[in-house]
Amino acid sequence: MSVTKAEIENALARVNLPDGRNVLEHDLIRALTVEGGVVRFVIEAPNADVARQMGPLRDAAEKVVADLPGVTQATVALTAHGPAAKPAAPPSLKVGGHPKPQEGPTKPSGVQRILAIGSGKGGVGKSTVSSNLAVALARQGRKVGLLDADIYGPSQPRMMGVNKRPASPDGKTIIPLHAHGVTLMSIGFMMEEGKAVVWRGPMLMGALQQMLGQVEWGELDVLLVDLPPGTGDVQLTLCTKSELTGAIVVSTPQDVALIDARKALDMFKTLKTPVLGLIENMSMFVCPDCGSEHQIFGQGGVAAEAEKMGVPLLGVLPIDLETRLAGDGGTPVAAGDGQMAEAYARIAKGLIDGGMA
Repeated sequence: MSVTKAEIENALARVNLPDGRNVLEHDLIRALTVEGGVVRFVIEAPNADVARQMGPLRDAAEKVVADLPGVTQATVALTAHGPAAKPAAPPSLKVGGHPKPQEGPTKPSGVQRILAIGSGKGGVGKSTVSSNLAVALARQGRKVGLLDADIYGPSQPRMMGVNKRPASPDGKTIIPLHAHGVTLMSIGFMMEEGKAVVWRGPMLMGALQQMLGQVEWGELDVLLVDLPPGTGDVQLTLCTKSELTGAIVVSTPQDVALIDARKALDMFKTLKTPVLGLIENMSMFVCPDCGSEHQIFGQGGVAAEAEKMGVPLLGVLPIDLETRLAGDGGTPVAAGDGQMAEAYARIAKGLIDGGMA
């Protein structure tokens, strides 16, 4: 005796979904055919995502029909009414553009102090000092952020060993990255490696405003801002639109570097940004073989300038191969042990003891 469609439907009425309703009530059964003892039908899910989760339901429907008297074979196909839902695209975060108007200087919520680290010219090791000083401060228990504001030549991604793109849950908020105990943000994270940033002044100003105001910096004792060399738009924007605690100027003792360092010092004075001190970088080279010292770029020029300006000389750092190798390798030398790590630790301690960090 052959099974009837009514008997099959009565059996399928016992196959329930998680909400308690059965497959018939959900109108999931399609193309039910009975040929002698062979029963075939289709369970049609609303979309492919749901269909992938309905394997157990199909198996249960097949079993209840196969167990009916007169059924010699039950074949159930699982299909979907529509295509799988496309995954939601991540919010698009546009970096750069005209800055938004501000009533006055602002400071990111939760950030206690902002220190700008600048130089009059490039090539004096400002970014190396910035990354190592950030790590040295973090090792002494400070909550530290590092903003790479060198828009045209961002180097902190390489020096800090980070090459991921920051997340943006809503296309506005930017979640910073972390490395060596430091919270990080750089325009280099947002651009394709090797891609030149060809922006006019307003776009630079807008990008800096975004990296200061849209990044979730969290609670920080100090945010270090690695400035580009010179006295241009980024410096002007930072000094006039942010509540800066002060600036640190990095220079070599070479006369040519000091000429440009004086211009940076004058810029900060003009913009009424306190200069907290100077750091002399590449002050000497110590021969690893004989231990003799060589003043490749001259001697004492930054110390004399600091005395003339009436500001502290925060530290004197030699040319050091380990520092260069560590920076290229993505782990700043201040994260380890040795003479250079100790030198940066002394500068960090001086800033902390002086209430600057």
